[in-house]
Amino acid sequence: MPEVGARDTVASPTPHGGVSQQLALHVAAMLFGASALFGEHIAASSTMIVFGRGLFSWLALTVIALTGLAGLRSAARLSGGAPWRGLPTASALRLIVAGVLLAVHWLAFFLAIKAGGVAVGTLGFACFPAFVILLEWPLRRERPSLGDVGVIALVCIGLALVTPAFDWRADASVGLAWGVLSGAIYAVIALSNRVLGAQASPLQASWWQCLGILVVLGPFAGREALTLPAAQWGWLACLGVVCTALAYTLFIHALRTVKASQAAVVIALEPVYAIAFAWALFGTSPTLKMAIGGMCIVGAVAWSGSMRSRR
Repeated sequence: MPEVGARDTVASPTPHGGVSQQLALHVAAMLFGASALFGEHIAASSTMIVFGRGLFSWLALTVIALTGLAGLRSAARLSGGAPWRGLPTASALRLIVAGVLLAVHWLAFFLAIKAGGVAVGTLGFACFPAFVILLEWPLRRERPSLGDVGVIALVCIGLALVTPAFDWRADASVGLAWGVLSGAIYAVIALSNRVLGAQASPLQASWWQCLGILVVLGPFAGREALTLPAAQWGWLACLGVVCTALAYTLFIHALRTVKASQAAVVIALEPVYAIAFAWALFGTSPTLKMAIGGMCIVGAVAWSGSMRSRR
């Protein structure tokens, strides 16, 4: 799930955006949600899945930047379209460090999916707005608003309903814990991206972060990569190219005309799409209690995104 914010826009957004931008936004949310299904069913370790996702995302983003696909060359503010140009060395190194955090976030996310399933893992991760608020309080040095408190309360209620039983011997509890951890790490990444956003475009930042993933996980995934069947490499390519690079490209394209507050509501549907896909394809339907908890968490995500875009 990408962070929706003012720095992501590349043109003045219109109140509702065009039909193509609206469609692109929903397709991006669907593709981000579908990544959870790949994580559950790819026959590889979580480390290998993250490495493969980063590898194919990095390759695809390189092609997108160099060819200027989807009109993103001007948006990327790249010299000659090359992602490695036009950025100070210190900023590039900080983005690589952020990429290491992204690798840890993806690892926790896919561990959550493999342990607890698509619904538990995605909903656990979706609680990240609560961590963003908790981290922003000392940074903004101001008292929390009623909206901030409401978001945290909704997330807590949702997590309590999503958890089948508070038993660390249960896979669902372990999966939820990994999901919440992935959300906490993502909150740190989102805040660090805001600091670096003035020097790097979203596309450029993603390129350097994916490079950081390859650097940190390459030594650990190398042996498994040599023995991984071709079919699993194909699924990893789909995960990296379609569910990551293409989804992010569509997301940036949509934000050229769609307001950030509206985009936040649509992107909040990512876990809904993931659960719907798992239900339709594999028959893993959520319980009523989990569905209510999911609605609380998704509502908190949409509410938080809308509040941040107005600040």
